Amino acid sequence: MGRSVETGAQWHAELRSRGYRLTAQRQLVLEAVGELGHATPEEISAAVRRTASGVNISTVYRTLELLEGIGLVRHTHLGHGAPTYSVSGNDDHVHLVCRDCDGVEEASTDLVADVVQRLAAEMGFSVDVGHFALFGRCRSCAQA
Repeated sequence: MGRSVETGAQWHAELRSRGYRLTAQRQLVLEAVGELGHATPEEISAAVRRTASGVNISTVYRTLELLEGIGLVRHTHLGHGAPTYSVSGNDDHVHLVCRDCDGVEEASTDLVADVVQRLAAEMGFSVDVGHFALFGRCRSCAQA
């Protein structure tokens, strides 16, 4: 489910422009988020510890908070559990979460454009599409 990620040079430039360094831990967290796609802090921590066993979960949480504040990652709530993180980019998408198998699929924002536009026009509500999740049953579970 991972997607293409920015290079270390781009991350370095973005962090430097905000007054931060691209430390090894920050790079490992960014790489894990990019490789995993939508991942919880615990999943990110496990991926980071495969390379750097000394990095603990609190460091991952602090790093994710910093990276989200800078705009390099963002989180989405895909249920009642921990939020999932993904690398920020121009690829906004809607999350389709299956209540049966817990699978997450991504769909084009074009599919909800009419709803987003109606909410803006009728209620003055601006939808943050990057945090938009719809819950239901995936095709496989619905056919079972």
